[in-house]
Amino acid sequence: MNKKNNSNSKSVAVYPGTFDPITNGHLDIIKRALNIFDRVIVAIAQNPDKKQFFTLPERLEMIRDCFNPDEDRVEAAYAPGLLVDFVSQNHAKAIVRGLRAVSDFEHEFQLALMNRKIMRNIETVFFMTGLRWIYISSSIIKDVAHHGGDVTGMVPPHVVKMLKRRFAEQD
Repeated sequence: MNKKNNSNSKSVAVYPGTFDPITNGHLDIIKRALNIFDRVIVAIAQNPDKKQFFTLPERLEMIRDCFNPDEDRVEAAYAPGLLVDFVSQNHAKAIVRGLRAVSDFEHEFQLALMNRKIMRNIETVFFMTGLRWIYISSSIIKDVAHHGGDVTGMVPPHVVKMLKRRFAEQD
């Protein structure tokens, strides 16, 4: 039976992050994950160590606006609480993470081991960031935009507009 036509056998992955804002590097990881998984849930998680620039509804909107409304293979959602609980509740089999540098690996490796300890049936799949996006992070994007720099081509066009609007409101 064709796997794509049997909804019970669809492979689902969760790609968690704060996505504050979503970047073209994030989109690259999502598109590549769709080559392996039938569906990807882009899960906005709260990070108590980070102060959010955009609200949760704004970040959900930014993610949804990156994809055709008829695209049913990508979903944006809020993931409160433990990530592994969200993954399990959504019948996902894997957590997708992007790695930009060796320094990312140590932290991500620790998280993957903890998630595996809590819920053994959930795998973590690491994607190396494409060379084109290796220098991009949401924090750097916000910093450049804050100082009037052009982030066109590093984030989707609608995110460029949202950044400009937000920084104009702060002036």
